[in-house]
Amino acid sequence: MAHNPRYLRRLLLIAAAAAFIYIQVRLFSTQSSQDAGRVLHAEADQPDLPVAAVVIMACNRPDYLQRTVESILKYQKAVASKFPLFISQDGTNGEVKNKALSYAQITFMQHVDLEPVHTESPGENIAYYKIASHYKWALDELFIKHNFGRVIILEDDMEIAPDFFDYFEAAAKLLDTDKSIMAVSSWNDNGQKQFVYDPKVLYRSDFFPGLGWMLTKSTWMELSPKWPKAYWDDWVRLKEVHGGRQFIRPEVCRTYNFGEHGSSMGQFFDQYLKPIKLNNAHIDWNSEDLSYLTEDKFLIKFGKDVANATPVRGSDDLLKAHNLDVDVRIQYNDQSDFERVARQFGVFEEWKDGVPRAAYKGVVVFRYESSRRRIYLVGPDSLRQLGV
Repeated sequence: MAHNPRYLRRLLLIAAAAAFIYIQVRLFSTQSSQDAGRVLHAEADQPDLPVAAVVIMACNRPDYLQRTVESILKYQKAVASKFPLFISQDGTNGEVKNKALSYAQITFMQHVDLEPVHTESPGENIAYYKIASHYKWALDELFIKHNFGRVIILEDDMEIAPDFFDYFEAAAKLLDTDKSIMAVSSWNDNGQKQFVYDPKVLYRSDFFPGLGWMLTKSTWMELSPKWPKAYWDDWVRLKEVHGGRQFIRPEVCRTYNFGEHGSSMGQFFDQYLKPIKLNNAHIDWNSEDLSYLTEDKFLIKFGKDVANATPVRGSDDLLKAHNLDVDVRIQYNDQSDFERVARQFGVFEEWKDGVPRAAYKGVVVFRYESSRRRIYLVGPDSLRQLGV
């Protein structure tokens, strides 16, 4: 039997098959290891995903655009991969286009809409309609065409603070995880020199500040289909639009608006914009714990701060606050009463859809004469909303 040729052939075939299987297994194992190595190497070599695209909204002011870009590039170069830059021009101004194209590190986009603008009321400034149309187009381009997860919107009359990009990188994590936050802003409407003190302090607000702000793609996909024809910023401030979500704002601004000449014709510039303090302190935002800004924690902490402030009552609120070396709270009864008190101190009097500028639960807070002391202007229902 041992010399049976058929039996020998069978043994040889089995041995050859076993050898073939062994070789294939070794080859597969080697190839898999190489492929895994290539994948890991490719992942290691892949650049950091952007934190956010940064778009400068421009139109017809080449000198303003240059000042804005130079301010941004001063601090963006070190984090260029995290914050890719875009300029979006509305219209066909040649000087603006040439200026934008002169920056090799910035991607240029151009929105040209030659259709006539039909305003809803006679005599309206068509600029507000063009601005709203431009914003929608630019944000659709960045979120839908370019597929960015977040976008920071600047305008062509802004300078930024040295920690602008670090601030937004830290805030991006909060924006992603806390769905009660609609956007993060670099602006405080009451950020004038006399009303601020601590560059590390951030607040939640029911009032959309704008003027240098970041939103996510998911929020934009919600807003884009119903974007208004004009006055887009006031539209975002409507309760039916933000749906009870809030906005993060700093005490000390991370943007400075130098646009005295523009669509708003310099409205409020001398009183409210020119005196704004732009942060110049170095803040290591990566080491700052921002968990106090989550909805539940902030409500409790802010409520305690307001409750612990000394109540001031009477007609001359300014004089009484001046004579007390502590945090004080002043209650107002309605919008006209708020305007009276705000006028005494010099803070913004304006309301939109029942909310004062910079307010949280009806409370507007600011520092007294650049000191640690806080002044809280408290609405008739604010303490109940704060749970105190």
